[in-house]
Amino acid sequence: MKLPLINILLALTWTAVSGSFSLANFVFGFILGAGTLYLIREQVGSLGYFVRSAKVISLMLLFLYELVMSAWRVMVLVLSPRMDLKPGIFAYPLKVDRDFEITLLANLITLTPGTLSVDVSEDRRFLYVHALDCSSPDDLRRDIAEGFERKIMEAFR
Repeated sequence: MKLPLINILLALTWTAVSGSFSLANFVFGFILGAGTLYLIREQVGSLGYFVRSAKVISLMLLFLYELVMSAWRVMVLVLSPRMDLKPGIFAYPLKVDRDFEITLLANLITLTPGTLSVDVSEDRRFLYVHALDCSSPDDLRRDIAEGFERKIMEAFR
């Protein structure tokens, strides 16, 4: 059984029983369902479900933090009187190997201001990334490896 599906079914059951099919009531039902599954976690083996959920939330929080910080850095670069930019493309060696993980990493990089995922190599070992300021590509590689890629691997493996 897939526990996220069971949680959604519990939330739908809650909305049907309560008679209110609003988004807020569905979210409340989802939280109630998660609490119910948590109470019987040993019987249904749902311990991994809650750990994974926490790691996915951690990935989302990291993305929001990186989004704000990158937007700030791009704003400072653009508004500075001397734009000492060194745009460029660098190859990022991938540790993730599943299609979903590569796609998620590429999208998170693209959605972060100042960077853009350009292409994935044919052998799926490298992701080519364009950076607005590529003066230190090793620092950019380290930031991606220790940030998004590590969190993706924690959440989905």
